[in-house]
Amino acid sequence: MDVAVNDYENFEPRKDTLFFKVGTHGLISFHGRNYNIKKRMSVEQRNQLLKDPSFFRVSSDCYVNVDKITDISDDNLYFGDRSAGSKRIPVSKRKQQQIKQRMLERKGQTVPV
Repeated sequence: MDVAVNDYENFEPRKDTLFFKVGTHGLISFHGRNYNIKKRMSVEQRNQLLKDPSFFRVSSDCYVNVDKITDISDDNLYFGDRSAGSKRIPVSKRKQQQIKQRMLERKGQTVPV
């Protein structure tokens, strides 16, 4: 998704955001395939976003869109192909397992015990 300047006000973070980082004073940095947008959000908006089941917390300030992850390997989450230009985020083995479970749950598959 290419976000033009005039579309900034109509930006919908849940649709195309790969991951976002929470900053101070309500500033959120959204990262997509072709964009990085910083946007101030109210406390209510931020709390609603943090509760969205599409997003999973991987660190104290970073949340990933589980539906947009294409691969988990080499202690990284990949969004898109694994080329040098693709976006990726390093994660611990424990978080990797939790994300894999969440991905299975979101696809409606049973999770092995």
